[in-house]
Amino acid sequence: MDRTKKELRLHIKSKLEKLSFYDFDQACKRIENRLYQTDEWKKSKIIGLTISRGREVETRRIIEHAWAEGKQIAVPKCLSSKKQMDFYLLTSFEQLETVYFGLQEPIIQQTVYISPEGIDLLIVPGICYTEKGYRIGYGGGYYDRYLPHYHHVTISLLLECQLVLEIPICSHDLPVQQLITEERTILCAK
Repeated sequence: MDRTKKELRLHIKSKLEKLSFYDFDQACKRIENRLYQTDEWKKSKIIGLTISRGREVETRRIIEHAWAEGKQIAVPKCLSSKKQMDFYLLTSFEQLETVYFGLQEPIIQQTVYISPEGIDLLIVPGICYTEKGYRIGYGGGYYDRYLPHYHHVTISLLLECQLVLEIPICSHDLPVQQLITEERTILCAK
């Protein structure tokens, strides 16, 4: 492996930043539409996902679409003191607060905790991925610690330019089951 995780993060972030707003937005819309066509989406009642920012696949539209279909949305709250992440049911964007690094997370007092068993579909964020479903996240390790306790469907949403041939993999790394890009759906792991 020639590139470190840090180098790969910088390389992919640079690629994403070079895309025009229009091209990025159109790619996000194609990814969203692919997601809505999956059996996993159609069967899910409760979906876990983060509130996107910057050049991450847009999730606010996905949340609004889910609410319109009568689905429930759970978003993560990172507890840095415990190096732990918990999900809370969100019924309104007004239940979000801005925390460190501009991340938006649920206000615990206004939302309801949901266990990993309660989430039918988990949309796992990341910066770059291999076609086998391995990913490099944002460096906090929260999903790496959460995924061993989650036993339902995992999907990541990404642009084709976020795919790489290989990344450094540790023994505890778990791949996501599907990748959805603006061009295709890749089945990775079961």
